[in-house]
Amino acid sequence: MKKICAALILSIFTSVTYAQSNFYKLGVGLGAGGTYSFTDVKKGKFGLAGYGTAEYYLTPFITSGLEFQMGTVKGGDVKTDPHNRAFSNTYTAITLGGKVRLGQFTDFYYNDLLNYTKGFYIGTGVGVILNNMKDIIRTKPDGSGYVFPGKDKSVNAAVPINVGIDFYFPDQWGDIRYGININYQTNFTFGEGLDGYDDPKTKFKNVSPDLYTYFSVGVRYNFGFMGLTNKPVR
Repeated sequence: MKKICAALILSIFTSVTYAQSNFYKLGVGLGAGGTYSFTDVKKGKFGLAGYGTAEYYLTPFITSGLEFQMGTVKGGDVKTDPHNRAFSNTYTAITLGGKVRLGQFTDFYYNDLLNYTKGFYIGTGVGVILNNMKDIIRTKPDGSGYVFPGKDKSVNAAVPINVGIDFYFPDQWGDIRYGININYQTNFTFGEGLDGYDDPKTKFKNVSPDLYTYFSVGVRYNFGFMGLTNKPVR
């Protein structure tokens, strides 16, 4: 009888402990990586960009927050492009979005593979991109191919699609405070500011949305007040 009672007490204690895992509600991140453009010029180019994030954890695996991104998107080559087009856009992007991680839906506590991949996520959002052309080669309005340098500034709406993974590291008390992030982002822009070309009256009329991809690696730091969850987070 004593053994049965002890087992029941241990079971209850374990259940209560399991149901009250703690997690930090706030997080920030910094990182850098490379961009690649897909626009109205024939070939894209690689550029560099950095980012900063501030997120609020609705659960240990669902977040919403802001991302600030700054860098360069390039494309084209005045010598090899069939329309002598080339551009270099020193841009700034600000987006509001959310991410959902695999750990929200899996019982990873007793499975090594699920535990290693619990930080895998997808996400999206909405924002704006501030385009600042430092170097753009334009064609004449009649499409003759004559080129000259110019500068342009514009603002476009943007929708990012994120796929990535967070790797978690606990602090001295066992709470998840640190992390490494690997992210692949595709940014769809609405308008023609990303590459600076908008010639609707010529034979070079744009027919597809401009976008750029962004592969980045960064670090994360969680802090602030604590939340409770019925799932283990480590």
